[in-house]
Amino acid sequence: MKHIIFGGDGFVGRYIARDLLAAGHQVLLCDRNRSDLPVYRFADYLPVDVRDAAAVATVPIAADDIVYNMAARLLMPPVKKSLRYQAYFPVHVDGTRNILTHMYAAGANHLVQFSTDMVYGPSVTPPPIRTDHPRNPIDAYGKSKLACEDLCREWRQRGMQISLFRPRMVMGPGRLGLLQNLFRLIEANLPVPTIGSGSNRYQFVSVFDCASFAIQAAQMGCPNGEWNLGSVGAPSVRELLKGLVRHAGSRSLVIPTPAFAVKAVLATLDTVGLTLMTREQYAIADEDYVVDVEDLRAVYGRVPEGTDEQMLTAAFDEYRRNRDPNQLANVFTADSAWAAFTASRARV
Repeated sequence: MKHIIFGGDGFVGRYIARDLLAAGHQVLLCDRNRSDLPVYRFADYLPVDVRDAAAVATVPIAADDIVYNMAARLLMPPVKKSLRYQAYFPVHVDGTRNILTHMYAAGANHLVQFSTDMVYGPSVTPPPIRTDHPRNPIDAYGKSKLACEDLCREWRQRGMQISLFRPRMVMGPGRLGLLQNLFRLIEANLPVPTIGSGSNRYQFVSVFDCASFAIQAAQMGCPNGEWNLGSVGAPSVRELLKGLVRHAGSRSLVIPTPAFAVKAVLATLDTVGLTLMTREQYAIADEDYVVDVEDLRAVYGRVPEGTDEQMLTAAFDEYRRNRDPNQLANVFTADSAWAAFTASRARV
């Protein structure tokens, strides 16, 4: 049995690969890209674009293999409004269909699939948002993930075992995204604006938790179901930012702004093609938006461990150490478990 990770060179995929390799499993990474990462010294690699059904069909999938679909087009850098369907649907919908079709033909029926909390759209029930919340995404990214989820539900009817996770904003070493702009303000002791009063909560999830739950689902035979992934006990945005300012030793002040005005400006910029944030990112920025993770306890016996405070300060510390977020290789070698594993393999 081997573990096949589509999108294995992506942010979460490479952490899944790292932890599987450290546990002694055979791993095949399928991705358009092959970065200069330590995992490639121990994992097999096959260049695959999931949008290409013929390319997906070349992947050597055996009946007892576990497949992870982490292939995704991310929200950052932002895609112009007119190009979003073209950007997201071929990867998230056609790509998922190609993977499921090939798995079915190969007799493989165990898949770990990552979706997004953005399938929910603005909340219509008090927080936290449960997995049975209506799915009503507001832009192309979330809509493409909704179509992906519907495909998974259809293929479960054919006997596929599919564990589907909806993570909040994934945080961890090697990924900064929009946070770079925030960190620059804090380093320069400049005001840090919030969209709205900042009294709302905005939840993260650790990449380590994402990888851990993905692997646990695989170990359990990919139980059918859909689960949220997010931190527990998320503080308000204002509290979170004030804590980061203190951690950084900065003199920045956290300043509330009128949410309606900021959203109007961002929407206008998006419409004219000067996209700073997509609607899915700014529309709920002032909403008290946290997902419920208690459903995880019933199946996995636990909830995510990483806290928002830990994740944000760790991201800032990484930014301060290394201003180039593309330099990712050292992130892996710095982990003690990974370092011990690579050292032991080097002696073989």
